[in-house]
Amino acid sequence: MRVPLYLQPRLEPPLSSLLEDAPFLHSLVDALGSPLDVLLPDRIAENTGRFLSVYRKHHLTGRVYFAHKANRAGSLVRRLATAGPAAVGVDVASLGELQHVLGCGITPDRIMATGPKDPEFLWLAARTGVTVNIDSRAELDQLIALIGKFKLPQADVLLRLSEFETATGPGASGVKMLSRRSRFGSPLREVGALLDTVERHRDTVRLTGVAYHLDTTGLAEKAAALEQCVTVMDECRARGLEPRVIDIGGGFGVGYVADAAQWEHYTTELANAVLGTRPALTWRGHGYGLRNEGGTLRGTPALYPAHRATAGPGYLNELLAHPAPLSGRPLATLLLEHLYDLYAEPGRALVDQCGLSLARVLDVRRTGPDPGDLLVRLAMNAGDVSLEEHGVLVDPVCLPRNRTPEVGEKGDDGPVGVYLVGNLCLEADLITRRKVFLPRLPRVGDLLAFANTAGYAMDFHAHHAQRQPVARTVAVVRDGGSWRWCLDEEYWPITRVEGPVS
Repeated sequence: MRVPLYLQPRLEPPLSSLLEDAPFLHSLVDALGSPLDVLLPDRIAENTGRFLSVYRKHHLTGRVYFAHKANRAGSLVRRLATAGPAAVGVDVASLGELQHVLGCGITPDRIMATGPKDPEFLWLAARTGVTVNIDSRAELDQLIALIGKFKLPQADVLLRLSEFETATGPGASGVKMLSRRSRFGSPLREVGALLDTVERHRDTVRLTGVAYHLDTTGLAEKAAALEQCVTVMDECRARGLEPRVIDIGGGFGVGYVADAAQWEHYTTELANAVLGTRPALTWRGHGYGLRNEGGTLRGTPALYPAHRATAGPGYLNELLAHPAPLSGRPLATLLLEHLYDLYAEPGRALVDQCGLSLARVLDVRRTGPDPGDLLVRLAMNAGDVSLEEHGVLVDPVCLPRNRTPEVGEKGDDGPVGVYLVGNLCLEADLITRRKVFLPRLPRVGDLLAFANTAGYAMDFHAHHAQRQPVARTVAVVRDGGSWRWCLDEEYWPITRVEGPVS
């Protein structure tokens, strides 16, 4: 066997400490079944604090909103209800999310409604006093009509914009290009019509700011968008409106793989495997967007950059220090000069290191003539841990049931490459399309722990296909030298979490 191509997960406390307590995690799965999702609510409060520390570093005020769509759990939202109410909020993108967040104790002044909205969602947002991030001209008209028809209070709104112009260099007057088109937000060219509507209905809606939505992580594009939002705010003030907020949305990213060299080595070898210059690394030649055309590598890797030197709060810091393309001044300075508040909507980045997904090993067997073709079947399916669905490649952590060999066994086999498959009777139910390299061959009864799944990978695609169970979710807190747990729906941060002690 060649040198194993590990993609070992980046782990930080308390997630790293939790993974060291294999007996405790086995006891949870014994009691609650496999698959099982485990959350660390205290970590989301720590992550929020890290984002806010970047605000303080740049002398900015504003609010960090958790993008609730990243994880549906109640324990995370309830924990946020006690984490600095003045500067922490929740971004909701559906009627159900709004109802859930209100029930978790987040007050309406700390909630922002984003994304496309149906009439019921708009009505409840306006009725409760939630800030509405307007996604289109039609949505603004609909909100105004609902407020008038049902005599609702005046609503605070932000105008979500897209399709900004980008240029190169400070004061550049060369060729300008539009940022990547998006399904969300109103094109910048429609700002005039939007402001005309806001002006006509000042008694119904109050403009508190503007927002942008970009389908990119590029600093240059985001800097151009923010600077153009400042220009829009200037136009608002010239019309006698009094906006005070610029919302920069999400897209701050997470680093999943600990070692940059491992990531670079794996992606290089994946390209070689697609070209056929090394043994296959994927099931049935899956190329993750790459293809071999007559010995030439074509396509673009459909992969999340799993190792990121700068992500989350660090990325926000880089963005705020980035020069605006026209004025050349740092973006934080631009906001300070205009006395504007900053809103951000992290999703994945705010639940970084907040949880893991556990699955029990059901079967280990060989398939095909190649002795290296090993399948490990898990008591979960691809919908229960959708890391690969989001292009994230990272190794699970094996938690043995027994640390000593069973009678007749030789002990650990050393590094091994395996394919992880699910419990559905479907050829496509692959937990990983790639061969995963592990330090030893898992045994039946062991657990595989997929770390850092709380952002989109834990429950985003979960379903009841073939009546297989969907993972239950538990909240875990550190209590001295032990762990305490409760079901997610029973977690409240104001009381001591009850449950078995490891």
